[in-house]
Amino acid sequence: MTLKQLKYLIGIADSGLNITSAAERLYTSQPGISKQLKQLEAELGMQLFTRKGKSLAAITPAGHQVIERARKILREVDNISSLASDLTAEQEGTLSIATTHTQSRYVLPEVIKSFRSRYPRVDLELHQGTSEQIAELVANQQVDFAIASGAEGMFADLTLLPIYHWHRIVLVPKQHPLSRSAKPLDLATLAAYPLVTYVFSLTGESSFKRAFADQDLDFRVVFTARDADVIKTYVRMGMGVGVLASMAYECKDQEDLKAIDAKGLFPRITTWLGFPRDRVLRGYMVDFIHLFAPRYSRRTIREAAALENQAQVDELIGDVILPERGGCEDDTAAAA
Repeated sequence: MTLKQLKYLIGIADSGLNITSAAERLYTSQPGISKQLKQLEAELGMQLFTRKGKSLAAITPAGHQVIERARKILREVDNISSLASDLTAEQEGTLSIATTHTQSRYVLPEVIKSFRSRYPRVDLELHQGTSEQIAELVANQQVDFAIASGAEGMFADLTLLPIYHWHRIVLVPKQHPLSRSAKPLDLATLAAYPLVTYVFSLTGESSFKRAFADQDLDFRVVFTARDADVIKTYVRMGMGVGVLASMAYECKDQEDLKAIDAKGLFPRITTWLGFPRDRVLRGYMVDFIHLFAPRYSRRTIREAAALENQAQVDELIGDVILPERGGCEDDTAAAA
């Protein structure tokens, strides 16, 4: 029996026995809740709900008693968590983060703003670089957190928490032929143009290159940069067609640039936050992760930090549904 199972049990009861609604409330999946419920009933050796087909019809008498006690248990867990927060509250210190330009420029500002208002006496250090540079900072124990996309194999010694998914977009000036094309964009068409994109990783496989290779397509990258703003500058100059992260497309870019949805052309990418497996997370570190990824409770973050390997972490957070992050909603939605 786990706290997760008790949490799901109460979530079902509080959602009118609607597992789909419970999953939405708990930021998880319907199959995940159903699986945990079956495991709990099997362990207890009793049915907690009566069923009508695949739906839950009513709470059994035994179920009412279990739910009542489960509520008491989770209330005490919350009390312990609150007590621990009061006893370990830390308002001073340093938080050092290594990340990419895209994350620091387009994603983290609001998170850092909220964090600074809560912890004005915690000094923040933000290091920007490529995946290789971030991995080097981690290996040299120069940072507390790494925030990056893909390249998980370079960070085998970290506990990784996936934060959100994103896709690439194709960016062109409004007068460009691709901007006026009525046909859905495909890789063969894209490969016919000079491309402007991010600096490629020197180690590991590039999902960008793999997408073209899977279709036996040759392509030409004429300019690369770490900075999405630099990429947009050279797209505006007409140097080539830009391929960059969706969140790098801002509404002000609509004045002269057109974003073309590329979800079907390149694989979906996941941004994650990682920290050394032997790192004891201070209170403000846990709060930063929670601000960055509200789907992870502070309790879950601490549980993940205490686990011995990534497989255990993946099991702990396996039911969490990640959001998908885009850029300027109006134009990217229209391009889809």
